[in-house]
Amino acid sequence: MVDLPSTVWIPALLLFGAAAFGTLALVLVWEIVRDWWEQQAVRKQLNALLASGGAPGRKISEGERVLRRRAAEPLEAGWAAAVRGMPGVRTVVALLEESGVTWSPATFFLLTLGSAAAVGGVTLTVVGSLLVSSVVAAWGASLPYLYLRGRRKRLAEAFEREFPEALDLLTRAIRAGHPLTAGLRMIAEEGPDRAAEEFRKSFEEHRFGLPFEDALLGLVDRVGLVDVRIFATAVLIQRESGGNLAEILDKLASTIRDRFMIRRQLRVYTAQGRMSGYTLAALPIVVGFLIYLIEPSYVMVLFTETMGRLLLTVGFVMQIIGYFWIRKIVNIEI
Repeated sequence: MVDLPSTVWIPALLLFGAAAFGTLALVLVWEIVRDWWEQQAVRKQLNALLASGGAPGRKISEGERVLRRRAAEPLEAGWAAAVRGMPGVRTVVALLEESGVTWSPATFFLLTLGSAAAVGGVTLTVVGSLLVSSVVAAWGASLPYLYLRGRRKRLAEAFEREFPEALDLLTRAIRAGHPLTAGLRMIAEEGPDRAAEEFRKSFEEHRFGLPFEDALLGLVDRVGLVDVRIFATAVLIQRESGGNLAEILDKLASTIRDRFMIRRQLRVYTAQGRMSGYTLAALPIVVGFLIYLIEPSYVMVLFTETMGRLLLTVGFVMQIIGYFWIRKIVNIEI
């Protein structure tokens, strides 16, 4: 470990704690305020429902909660509305929905700025280089985005694994004479967990007044998989022109399972390339640490001299580029 004086690492830790906990405090306050806005909107809608003779003891489902939350969004004002008007916010909103989190765009940008300030400020305090701290701050700003992308990927992979089983359940329901909406309800109630959650949202959106086509397209937007787009296209075409939907869904489920088998084979074939990428990414860090244990003065030049900091920054950037390059090569889309 680099031997830093207490006059350096203590302010660095204090700065990191202030940035991190300050960001979390702002996020919690904003989420409390946003939740209060949503409760006010739901209270108004419930009052209107009771005034029109609705059932006061009816349980609010997940689909109705989503629709009411969307109805409450226009109540947001001030800087949150300004954030929604920024370029690229639609992409962020889509990412938040696909990731299955309840963050608002304002929460996402707060976490992005807080992460950048925390890691960038600590780096500037310890290293003293504006260039290095800017690079590290940019990396810190990407942490919430990378977290959401990873979460979206995990959810998409879970849905993709369970999608053939959901299609089999829908096919059996259609062949048994049930309508398509009843088949969606069967998936929502009896299907695998991840697939059941998404189909439950679409079914409840349709039950609360959204047209079936829009509810199905909402499923496509939330999941973002090619197989779901093919499924939605087949269902919509069958509703317009007719045809044997059960046979189409059987072939789609079989195609998805075949692609899973090919994808597993490719992971075996590309295992050596992926291991090479991990090794090349970790090798400079391990070697540098070992050299520091043997002769610390050789390594400290990279942190104390201007040229050493520049070389360290260039090497760090090239390492990242090389890692993602190798990853792009071994990731073969099917």
